[in-house]
Amino acid sequence: MTRRGLRAVGVLFLGAIVLALAAGGTRTPRVAAAEGAAADTVGADAPTGPVVDVLTLEGAIQPISAEVFTKAIDRAERDGREALIVRLDTPGGLDSSMRDIIKRILISEVPVVVFVAPPGARAASAGTFIAYAAHVAAMSPGTSIGAATPVQMGGGDVKEDLGRKVKNDAVSYIRSLAAQRGRNADWAEKAVREGGSLPESEALRLHVVDLVARDLAELLAALDGREVTAAGVTRTLHTADATTNDIKPSWRQALLSRIVDPNVAYILFILGFYGLLFELSNPGAILPGIVGGICILLAFLAFQALPVNLTGVFLILFAMALFLIDIKVQSNGLLALGGIVALILGSLILVGGESGVARISLVVIGTVAGATALFFAFVIGLAWRAQRRKPSTGSEGLVGERGTAVTAVAPHGKVSVHGEYWEAESGEAIVAGAPVIVERVDGMTLRVRKAS
Repeated sequence: MTRRGLRAVGVLFLGAIVLALAAGGTRTPRVAAAEGAAADTVGADAPTGPVVDVLTLEGAIQPISAEVFTKAIDRAERDGREALIVRLDTPGGLDSSMRDIIKRILISEVPVVVFVAPPGARAASAGTFIAYAAHVAAMSPGTSIGAATPVQMGGGDVKEDLGRKVKNDAVSYIRSLAAQRGRNADWAEKAVREGGSLPESEALRLHVVDLVARDLAELLAALDGREVTAAGVTRTLHTADATTNDIKPSWRQALLSRIVDPNVAYILFILGFYGLLFELSNPGAILPGIVGGICILLAFLAFQALPVNLTGVFLILFAMALFLIDIKVQSNGLLALGGIVALILGSLILVGGESGVARISLVVIGTVAGATALFFAFVIGLAWRAQRRKPSTGSEGLVGERGTAVTAVAPHGKVSVHGEYWEAESGEAIVAGAPVIVERVDGMTLRVRKAS
């Protein structure tokens, strides 16, 4: 391949990576991080009154979310904030990350207020547990809370004995949180066992949450004068005239939150193998191999934070091995077909979890599988046409070609074909200068006939 071609391949790979990071197949978690924001207070001068930190947490609960959450609490404690308000909108997430967040809330010296907002937001599954753990739980109109039934890695309900153990553990956990915060423990159990969900008005009436507020200003007014117990110390909140401090995202956590998205991790994984596949089939290209290696390492970084099924990983590895062999071995498309089937199966079971939380979008899987199928169909089609194409070199390439009789052929003589002189013979008399057609090649002699 030419240098221009290699540069084009490199640009395509880099562009694909940028697109993967820019937009995943599902909603990418968005976090406001508490790291590296030295001058993030409102106004040029530091406020003299009470300050409330505001952290926005959207999307699936995963290890980066837990890191951001705990760092926000650490910062609020260090700076002596009046409270930490967490605007929450989540469909759920990983149990381990949820428990990391809750453990940090329970020992926090700064009151943590979970505010399910804006309108249309939800605190489902893991979000319900986090809201129950908060010192104060609030919702804005048009939001919901609940649907906290545990699910297995494939996304379905956990069955039989294991299901009972998992649900009983989750029930005892959320009832313990409800008892600590004085909230409705019976409905919390219903949310876990039956997947119950409530709008904000019913949640307030059943004492699932403490407040309903339209926006942040109304929430601050409602919190003012409220007594909460944080780290064993009872304190009164003074938030009516508090300055709000929106915690800004750090580039590192923003980048990691993108990579941890299951769809982005999957696309990076596939792009990485395609880069290595191109490098192995075209040794010396270098750039695709470098880009592919980086993509695979980033994908494995994300897989550490996701519920990854190793069988899915091995199926995709097997698919890539079949693709590589198909390039080297003529299999009439059987190896490529097997690779596509293995790729689809591996993609479907690669990452398991709640639908829309830790699952790879079927659209992304279909796009990748379709693009792979089209590519190999194109390659196999080229190979098939090449096999059926009439030979253009050697003795086979002379059959059917037109030439000119240099001398009379009766029955032997000389002809010119492709600018070369050949001994020729014919079953009919051919005069010099007459056009001829080659019928067959016998060693160094051509069998010809008159051209019509």
